[in-house]
Amino acid sequence: MQIKNRTAAQLAAELGLEVLNEADGERSITCGYAGDLLSWVMGRAPADCAWVTVMSNVNVIAVASLADVGCVILAENAELDAAALEKAIAVGINIYRTELPVFDLCAKIAN
Repeated sequence: MQIKNRTAAQLAAELGLEVLNEADGERSITCGYAGDLLSWVMGRAPADCAWVTVMSNVNVIAVASLADVGCVILAENAELDAAALEKAIAVGINIYRTELPVFDLCAKIAN
């Protein structure tokens, strides 16, 4: 689904997201994607998307990098482990977090 084009930092501010790593706040976000099955996300998440997930390990960072997503948003206050944060910093992945459930967050991104 296409959304109003905005930067990762703008999206985070609009949604009141907690910044875990903002490697490139000027990264363009053009659509949203939600999914937790990493192999599925790897083959289907569009580049420059805001990927909403509750998965929060280092494999998420690898998939985000391979799929060239604009940012990862952890829903439901999912905790990012230390290894994943370290990897996100190293490879330049924007990571945000919110207490919102996945459905509610996706609805806010779409609107």
